[in-house]
Formats: sequence, structure tokens, C-alpha cells
Amino acid sequence: MTQRALDSSGEQTPGPSRPAMIDAGAELDPVHPVEPPPPRRPDGLSAAEVAERVARGEINDVPVRSSRSMTEIVRANVFTRFNLIIGVLWVIMLFVAPIQDSLFGFVIVANTGIGIIQEWRAKRTLDSLAVIGEAKPTVRRDGVAAEISTSEIVLGDLVELGPGDKVVVDGTVAEADSLEIDESLLTGEADPVLKRAGDPVMSGSFVVAGGGAFTATRVGREAYAAQLAEEASRFTLVHSELRSGISTILKYVTWMMVPTAIGLIISQLVVKDNNFKDSVARTVGGIVPMIPEGLVLLTSVAFAIGVVRLGRKQCLVQELPAIEGLARVDVVCLDKTGTLTEGGMDVTEVRPLNGSDERYVEEVLRTFGASDPRPNASLQALIDAYPQGEEAAWAVTDAMPFSSARKYSGAAFTEADGTASAWLLGAPDVLLSEGDTALAEIEQLNEQGLRVLLLARVQGDALDAPGAAAGAAPTALVVLEQRLRPDAGDTLAYFADQNVATKVISGDNAVSVGAVAGKLGLAGAENTLDARRLPTDPDEMATAIEQNAVFGRVTPQQKRDMVAALQSRGHTVAMTGDGVNDVLALKDADIGVSMGSGSEATRAVAQIVLLNNSFATLPSVVAEGRRVIGNITRVATLFLTKTVYSVLLAILVVCTQVEYPFLPRHLTLLATLTIGVPAFFLALAPNKERAQPHFVRRVMRYAIPSGVIAAAATFTTYLVARHHYTGEGALDAETSAATLTLFLVAMWVLAIIARPYTWWRIGLVASMGLGFLIVLVVPWLQDFFALKLVGTTMPWTAVGIAVAAAVLLESVWRWVGRRFGA
Repeated sequence: MTQRALDSSGEQTPGPSRPAMIDAGAELDPVHPVEPPPPRRPDGLSAAEVAERVARGEINDVPVRSSRSMTEIVRANVFTRFNLIIGVLWVIMLFVAPIQDSLFGFVIVANTGIGIIQEWRAKRTLDSLAVIGEAKPTVRRDGVAAEISTSEIVLGDLVELGPGDKVVVDGTVAEADSLEIDESLLTGEADPVLKRAGDPVMSGSFVVAGGGAFTATRVGREAYAAQLAEEASRFTLVHSELRSGISTILKYVTWMMVPTAIGLIISQLVVKDNNFKDSVARTVGGIVPMIPEGLVLLTSVAFAIGVVRLGRKQCLVQELPAIEGLARVDVVCLDKTGTLTEGGMDVTEVRPLNGSDERYVEEVLRTFGASDPRPNASLQALIDAYPQGEEAAWAVTDAMPFSSARKYSGAAFTEADGTASAWLLGAPDVLLSEGDTALAEIEQLNEQGLRVLLLARVQGDALDAPGAAAGAAPTALVVLEQRLRPDAGDTLAYFADQNVATKVISGDNAVSVGAVAGKLGLAGAENTLDARRLPTDPDEMATAIEQNAVFGRVTPQQKRDMVAALQSRGHTVAMTGDGVNDVLALKDADIGVSMGSGSEATRAVAQIVLLNNSFATLPSVVAEGRRVIGNITRVATLFLTKTVYSVLLAILVVCTQVEYPFLPRHLTLLATLTIGVPAFFLALAPNKERAQPHFVRRVMRYAIPSGVIAAAATFTTYLVARHHYTGEGALDAETSAATLTLFLVAMWVLAIIARPYTWWRIGLVASMGLGFLIVLVVPWLQDFFALKLVGTTMPWTAVGIAVAAAVLLESVWRWVGRRFGA
């Protein structure tokens, strides 16, 4: 960016000066700002002025929050509804029972600590990656332009803008060179706004074409976007089916738990005339297992570890549900440039048309390349092929930056002999009439996957005159070769194997894009469609999109409409891109994925940023999401089976007016061996199952029958044992028999959930069984857990009842799988 730039009328405008101070309490209006335009100074602030503003606190001090603070992490993990309930019960047990019956409290402390540590690790990963991916605006100070951190901007800074740059603070335009800014993320208006010197710009908007500079008039928490997002945090666990499903389950659990617990308390403390402390202990033993306390913990841990794993692959997850969301995606929309191809291009050939002189064409292209201070990939290829000498022979008098909407750029020159000329460079099928003979030649080049631009001379020298493009005279074809990403083919194959439909959406010629996709092995690459022929009706558009795989000449608004059309058919859509023309579609897609080298605007709205610019990282994100969803579904079934059988056992105890069979120590042991330890390993295990919808229904259709069978088998054993044992110590013997049955049935549920078996899964289940066996045979552990099998008849009866329950479990699980699907 030069120190002096052209405004939209073509006149040179000086730079800005120090802005007037504004009232921090004034109501923000993104259209009519309250401050007057500041005086202009082309050199920006001096070092002394910057220091003065920093001392006054006039800095952009809004923190870039990529994660929750440590205080928020601790608060979220410690102060939960169920931790409060368990904490109260724990305190009670510490006063009325031996330490063995208070073990459940120590388990909760350990679980909470694990959750805090894992989320802290995820926070560190997110924070370090956010620094890498942070926007670096260009600020001019003392006449020198330099990139600085967003937080270093001060009031009155002169901030330069180019295509794709995000406006990071509020300000007033000081310099404008065909500057077009998209404010749709703030106002909802899709059309870009042409900005002239003195016009306001709002933080949160972004540049779609042209360039310029603006003076910062509101920074920090006074900026418009900052006030909209003051309380927002990128690190979030909400708005995901998994999290909302677990919240729904916990709500139902609370409704079941409260009346059941009240009934149990009355039954054990009022109706039964037992030892008070023993009654309290058995009451607490009945309430504690109703709470699926570890389910929320393991979900948070699974997400947090997913963030750490992806962070090692330079993948920044700006919103945690994105891990889950991408695993549910069934359509991926890809932007060709920067995703399937690398950013750079090479000029392979220039073909003069209509007898044009080759050397003259080369000079036009050389000067055209030098006309834009922020060249796109096509212009950069021209600059590389035709570098400008130390002294330019021609002078640039006007320039019109490339726009995705119009599909071409323009430049006007004064040639060496003083002749004035104006030129357009862009899409041949836009600049040429439909029947032009050159289109057949261009089509052949497109079929080879080459990109073709048309250089055309404008009649007169007005680039933006009405009909300028229609009257332009074709002068030469510029043939560009795009560099394919070496890993793109494997990634496309991965999505095909996973039954995820891939749609390539590009602003380039559809045939050319199809040829590129074909080289990478995309199924259906031959089914191409020019987006200018897309129907406008959303339903018809959705049908056309489902029937074709490659779309060319797509405008930014059409990309957005295509995403909406697919969503209207029930598809979960992911959109990838790196250019400013992808922002609207990225924002509206279920999952937006941006390249790290993409524009500031795309990185700001995307949920996932691939900092290594590798499209091949996406399968890792999908795999991580599937691991989280599949494994949490498994462990949720474990936890809720325990909740169901605990509630049913309490109800049966209340109805039959018998002592509750278990002390807290018994259920702590069972929960640790059949749920806690194995669930932790299962939650973090590899899992490639495709994500399925309806999380709550899928979990409950297995957990409810499993819990019912476990409760029925356990209570049957308990009642049989009450008739079998008499005299002193009978209750302990009855409890031991019931515990054996419940453990064996719960182990069978674990064995089912651990499928398909691998060596480590078999070892996990076996080691849990071995742990219980050790408790039964080691004398001091028998005393510690109050577990001692008496005689042989009742223990074998307990085993027999458990075997019958296991057979019934297998039958029910298979029936549910056939009836409702796996």
C-alpha cells in the first residue's frame, strides 16, 4: 500500500490524522456513526503519539478469547448440580459411616481434577494455535507500514485494507481505491458497499474488492463488533446434539431421582426401625448411584483430548461442537482454489488474438501485473512471468481490482508514446459474447484442466463505464496451470469411502474445474454445471446440486444459496474455503473450514482453521468427531444403565418395605469396575463408526432394558437370599449375594458395549473381572468392602440368576438392533 492512494473518484486523498475522542456511552449505530471524520495524515501516527495513547489506555484491549479462562474451567467442572448433591451426601457419610462408605466422594474429586487438567491442556493448545492464526492488520506509523497484533492498535491508527482483510476496529475511510466492503455479518445486507473517503467502516465487516486505509475511531470494547461479542467465547460445549442430548438425559434423571430418593429416605429412616447410622448409609447408598456423575466429565474430557490431538496436527478448533459436527456431515462443499489446488499458478502460454502483436501483449500484461498492490493468484502469476523493470515504460492511471461478482479486473495505462489505453482481464465466457469463435478454443484448454483468462481492450479509457465489458475487444488468451495439492486425491477418496458427497464449487469455468477434479479422482467430476444456469427456486436448486458434482462460475451469493438449498433437504453441510468470496457460505454452513493462509474474514467465521493449509487434515477431524460421538454413546449407555437399575432398586425397596441391599462402598466398587475405569478407556479409544443422529433415543433404547434386567435380577437374588439366610450377619450375606449378581450382569453389559473385541478390550473386561475376584478372596478387602460370600448354595444361585439375565440381555440387545437399527 502506497502512502497516497486513489479514492473511488480517481483523485488522490491524503491520509488521516488523530480522531476526535468519542463518548464511550454513546449508542452505537453501524450506519450513522456519532464521530465526525478525523483530519487526514498520510503517514499515520508517530511513535510518540502511539506511546501517548497507550499511556491513556486508548488501545484495542479486547482479549482474543480462544478458550475459557482457568477460573471458568474450574467453575464449570466443580460447581455442578450433581457435584452439589454428591458433596452434601459425602459430608453426611463422613460423619455417620466408615471411610469405606465415603469412597464415592473421593472418586468425584479425582474425576473433577481430571476434567480440569484435560480442559486446561486443551486451553493451552487452543491458545497457542490462536496466536498462530491471529489476524495481523497492517498499520502505517511514521510513514512505514507494518503488521502488528490486533491488540496493539491504538485510537487514531491508520490501518491499511486489502481484499480479504477484516476490519478489526471501527473507523473512518481515509483512502479508497475501489474499496468495496461486505457488512453482511453485521447488517444482513448481502451486497458489498462501495466506500469513499469519509465513509464509516465497522469492525466485523471485511473487504471484498479494492483497497484503502481507515483511521481507527473506536477501539477495544467501544468497537461495534466487540460490543456484540463481549461475552462470547470461542471455546464452547453448547449447541451440539451430544451436549444437548446429555442435558436432556440429566433433566429426566433429576425428575426420576428426586421423588425416588424421597421415598427411599422415608422408607429407610421412618418405616424401618433399624440402626440410624446404618439406615442413613443405606439411604445414601441408594441415592448416589442414581447420579450419572461421570458422564458429563467424560464428554468434556473426550472433547478436550480431541482438541489436543487435532492441535498437534495444526488444526485450530474454534468451536468444540465442530469436532462433532464434521463427523455428522454428509455433504462437503469444496472451493477449488486453495483447497484442491495450491494458491500459486504458472503462466504456461499467451495466445494473441485477432493479429495482436505478441510483444505488445506482453507489455500490457507486465504493466497489468504491476497495477494492483495486492495481487491475487492470477495477477501474481503474471508478475512472476513478466517482471517489471527498474523503470516502468508505461504508467498506471487507473485500476479496478478483481471482484468475484463481476469475474474480471481492469487497468488503464499511459503507454510509452503517450497513448491512453484501458484493459480488462478475466473470465472469457463473461467477457465474450456467447457465439464468439474463441470460446471453442478456450473450451479445449478448459477440458485439460487449464485456467484461461481473456485480455480485452476497452473502448475509451473508462473501466467502470456501463457496457465497458460488453464492448471490449479480445486481444489475447492467458493460459494458467494450477498446482494440484498432492494430498487432495486421497482426501476425496476418503470422503467417498465414508459416503460423504463432495461438491466442488468454484468461480472458475465449470469444465476446467471438472477437469481438475477428474485428475484428483473425484467421482462424478464429469457432471459439471455452470452456476449461471442454476435455477433460483431453492427446491429445484437442491435437486440440481444433488445431481451434479462440479459447479463453475459461482458467485459468492450463489455459494450461500447452494448451502441453504442443501440444508433444506436435510443435509448436514460442511464448506471449505480460503477466499473472501467464501465467507458468506462458510458462515451459513453447518461447519465452516478455513485454510490458515486464507483471508482474515474466512478465518474469523470458520469453526475449524487448518493452520497447515492441508486439506488432508480434514479426515483427522472427521475421525476425531466420530471417536467422540461413538464412544460417548457407548459410555452413556453404561452410565444410564446404572441410573436405571438404581432407581428401580430404590422403587422396589420402597414398595416391599425391606432394607436397601447395598452400602455406598458396594456400589462404589461396582461403579468403578464396571463403569468408571472401563468407560474412561472406551471414551478415548479409536472409533470409526459413522455418526448417527438421535443420541438420546439410541442410548435409552439400550440403557432402559439393560437397567430393568439388572434391577430385576439383583432384587430377585436379594429376595431369595432373605429367605435363605437367617440370624446375625444375614443382611451382610444377603448384600454380598445381591452384589455378586449385580456385578455379573453389569459386567455383561460392559462386555456387550466393548464390542467389537480387540486384544485390549478383552484385557480391559478381564482385568475388571479379576479385580472383583481379588476383592472376594483377599480377607482384608472382604472386610473393607463388607463382601463375603456365605456358603455355596446362595452364591451359585446368584451366578445362575446372573447367567439367565445375561442371556436375556443378549436377546434384548439383538432385538433392539434389528428393530431400531444398530
